[in-house]
Amino acid sequence: MNKQTVAIIGAGPAGLAAAHELVKCGLSPIVLERADRIGGLARTETYKGYFFDVGGHRFFTKNNEISRLWQEMLCENLLRVPRISRIYYQGRFFNYPLSAFNALANLGLMRSVLILGSYLRSQARPYPEEETFEQWVSNRFGRRLYWTFFKTYTEKVWGIPCHKIRAEWAAQRIKGLSLMAAVSNALLGLSKAKSLINEFHYPLMGPGMMWEGFREKIEAAGGQVLTDSEAVTIDHKGGHVISLTYLERGNKTSIPVSHLISSMPITSLVEMLNPGLPDRVREAARHLSYRAFILVVLIVDRKDLFPDQWIYVHSPEVKVGRIQNFKNWSKATVPDSRKTSIGMEYFCSEGDDLWRLPDAELKDTACQELSRLGFAAREEVVDSCVIRQPMAYPVYDEDYGSHLALIRQSLANFSNLHTVGRNGMHRYNNMDHSMQTGILAAQNTLGAHHDLWAINEEETYLEEDSSSKRTLSEEALVRTFARMDKLAFASALGSVSGLLCFLATVWLILRGGDVIGPNLSLLGQYFVGYTVTLKGAVIAMGYGFFWGFMLGWLVAYLRNLLLALYVFRVRKKAELLSLRDFVESL
Repeated sequence: MNKQTVAIIGAGPAGLAAAHELVKCGLSPIVLERADRIGGLARTETYKGYFFDVGGHRFFTKNNEISRLWQEMLCENLLRVPRISRIYYQGRFFNYPLSAFNALANLGLMRSVLILGSYLRSQARPYPEEETFEQWVSNRFGRRLYWTFFKTYTEKVWGIPCHKIRAEWAAQRIKGLSLMAAVSNALLGLSKAKSLINEFHYPLMGPGMMWEGFREKIEAAGGQVLTDSEAVTIDHKGGHVISLTYLERGNKTSIPVSHLISSMPITSLVEMLNPGLPDRVREAARHLSYRAFILVVLIVDRKDLFPDQWIYVHSPEVKVGRIQNFKNWSKATVPDSRKTSIGMEYFCSEGDDLWRLPDAELKDTACQELSRLGFAAREEVVDSCVIRQPMAYPVYDEDYGSHLALIRQSLANFSNLHTVGRNGMHRYNNMDHSMQTGILAAQNTLGAHHDLWAINEEETYLEEDSSSKRTLSEEALVRTFARMDKLAFASALGSVSGLLCFLATVWLILRGGDVIGPNLSLLGQYFVGYTVTLKGAVIAMGYGFFWGFMLGWLVAYLRNLLLALYVFRVRKKAELLSLRDFVESL
C-alpha cells in the first residue's frame, strides 16, 4: 500500500463501478466487503444449485455508459426478458398497471362506480399540498383506489402508515415522466421513459454473474476485492481522511488512504469516523431508519406455477408482500426443469417479531400462505431456505429530510470522503443511478467536481432525458398537440369563406352573359338579400364570414376537447405505469 491508495467500502454495484473506473485510469483500489460474497443488495444467493436474487433486480437504464458496461461484462449472457407482473387482491389477479376492463371485471360494477366517483372528486378537490404518500396517490387516482390497491401493500413494505411516508419518496421515484414522453410513446414509440418499458435485461445466472465480471476485471488490472473484510475505524485529521482500519477474517489491518469511497449505510459511516462527529450529527444518524427484508425460498415440485416474475400481494390477510418466480427471470437459475423456485418476500424491521422468528417457523408461515393464496399445496413444497437482509431500504419518514441534511452538511467538510449508492446516501437510487454515483466519485478522486447528490435529480437522470435535443418527430408532436386558438382559427376560416363567396360572385359578374350565375343565385334562399350583383357580393362575404367563423370555432373547440381527453387518458396511463415502476423498484 502507498499514500495514493483509494479505498472503497462495499462491493455492491456502486463500489464495484467505482473500482472499475479507477483501474481504467491506472489506479489500484482496494474494495472491502464485509459479507462473504459481492453484490450487496443486488447479490445472487445459491442453495443446492438454485440461484436466486435477493429482492429482484431488473437491468434497465437510459445511461449509455452503464448499458455499455453491462454488455461488456456479460455479452450474450445478458438476457432480454419480457416484463410480467400482476397484483393479487381478494383472490383475483389484476393487471399491473391497472386497466379499466380488467379492474371492472374483478371489482364488480358497484365498487368500480364508487372508485370512479372518488377519482372524479379527487380531480375536482385535490389536496392543495402533497406532503405525504397518501396525498400524492389520492390526488392522482382517488382515495378509494388508493385504499384498494396501494395502502395495504405500501404499509406492508414500510411498516408505518402511509400518512407518515413523505411524498418525496414517490416524487423521486416517479418524477419527470412528461406528457411528451407519454404521447410520443403512445403514437410513435419514441419515448425513452423507463416507466414505459415492457422488457428488461437480466444475467443468465442472476445479478451475481454481473458483479463477478466486474471483480475479474478489477483484479486483472491490479485492484483488490476482499470479502469477509469489515471496515471498523476511519481516522481523519483537518477535514481529511488519512487511514482506514479493517478486519479481514479476524485480522486487523490499517492502511493509509488518499481517498475513501463509501457505499456502507451512512449511519454506520458516521459512527465509524475517528475522532467522532459532533453529538447532534451522530444523533441525527441514529434517527435515520431502514426497513429489513426476509426472503423465504420454497422449492415446489411443479413445473409451472404462474407466468409473472413478481406477484404483488395486496391482500391484508397474509403477511407476504411479494412472490417471486425465479424461473421466470431465467430458466438457468433452476437446475431441475420439473421444479419451480419461489421467493416469498417479507418486509420487516430488525428486531421485530417477524425478524426474530426461527427459520423453521418462517418456512412454515411461507408454506401456509402460498397454499392459502392458492398457488401450490403445502405438500408440494419439497425444500426451502431463509435469507435475512438488514438495512435493505432507507425509510423516508416524516423527519428523515432534516436529519439527512445535517449529516450531509457535516460530511461535506471532508475533502476526500465520497458517499455513493443507495445506503451510502440514504437515497432511493436505482441500480444504474447507484453505479453512476460510484463512477463519478471515482472521477472526483482524480480531480473532477461532480455533484453526486444531483444524480437522479438533474434533468439527465429524469424519466425522460429532456437535456437531449428533440428529434424532428418530437418537434412535430409538440406542434401537433399544441392547443388550437379558437378565435384565430374561426376568424381565419370565416375570412376565407367570406372572401371566396365575394370573389365567386364578382367573377360571375365580370364574366357576364345572358344569364348570370343561375346556380349561385340560389344562395339567396339561404343568404337573405343575396343577388349576383356587387351589393350581393358584399352580402355574401358577410354571410360567408359569419358561417365560416361559426364552423371554425366549433371545429377548433371539438378538436381541443378531443385532444384534451386523449392527452388526459395518456397521462393517467403513464402515471399508472410510473407507479408500477415505483412499487417494483424495491
